[in-house]
Amino acid sequence: MMPPRETVQRNLDQTCPERIGLNFGGEGRLNDMWGCGVGGTHGSREKVWTEGQFEFHLDVWGNVWHRIIGMSQAGEIFKPALEDWSQLKDYQLPDLANPENFERCREVFTKEAGDHYRLGSLPGFPFSICRYLRKMEVYFQDLVLEREHIDELHDRVTELLEKMIVQFGKAGADGVFFCEDWGTQERLLVSPPMWREIYKPLFARLCGTAHQNGMHVLMHSCGYIWEIIDDLAEVGVNALQFDQPALYGLERLAGKLKGLKVCLYSPVDIQRVLPTGRKTDIVAEARRMVELFGGGGGGLIAKNYGDLHGIGVEDEWDQWAYEAFVQHKDLQ
Repeated sequence: MMPPRETVQRNLDQTCPERIGLNFGGEGRLNDMWGCGVGGTHGSREKVWTEGQFEFHLDVWGNVWHRIIGMSQAGEIFKPALEDWSQLKDYQLPDLANPENFERCREVFTKEAGDHYRLGSLPGFPFSICRYLRKMEVYFQDLVLEREHIDELHDRVTELLEKMIVQFGKAGADGVFFCEDWGTQERLLVSPPMWREIYKPLFARLCGTAHQNGMHVLMHSCGYIWEIIDDLAEVGVNALQFDQPALYGLERLAGKLKGLKVCLYSPVDIQRVLPTGRKTDIVAEARRMVELFGGGGGGLIAKNYGDLHGIGVEDEWDQWAYEAFVQHKDLQ
């Protein structure tokens, strides 16, 4: 029987695994992957405090967040680290690439992961980091009005992420994972030409660093990003972690990803299918995913969604999806 690590690798590469990959949390459920993020954050400036009904949080990047206690979980930016571009010259990025931050990963990957696929978690790519450093609505204006400053900030953040990727490789990771939401329900957050001009070279640098260090690249994005899927494949993204694959149409998406040799890493759709609570629909969708994305050489890693309560899904409904994936997992 093919070990978990090889199963995931073969699905990512679409080189004829025996079954789909499985990444399910929960006791007794099959999980082929073992993840680890940056620990310790050497020299971190993080702290939390409260003022009345608000909780404030200074993050590792120097941004101050706030939220209403007992309501929102993450909150929103209250004061960005770079309120004015005059601060950029003296701004110090966090020391996230310090080898001390990767000691826990080395221990996890060498002593705990066993024959599982070992995945290192990045804090994002430049867009997801820099939009908070300037505050989202200001950042989008900067893309047009402050291009020189934006390019400098992107370059500095990309250089830091490159160093982090190298450290994950030294720690024994098989791949790196990052979250960067690029779409609304119907289109990209920026025009495709702007994405290709500003962000594609940064993606190429980061994916190239990962591949040079023997790792795959797995990317999460919410929303509809059809216009740049070809670009993501071109720069070296090996798997797309979509929580809403039905947004594209499963057959259409499978045809695209199979042609590009990009793996789908996904739960049963969390918008259109899983929240229905209809067992027949959930089971049928899981089976369709295995047949469309897993068949013909592999290309599917099925997973659970981490916040079932937040999307109004009962544990039992998620279990139906899991059992359907497991029962239908074999590809040969």
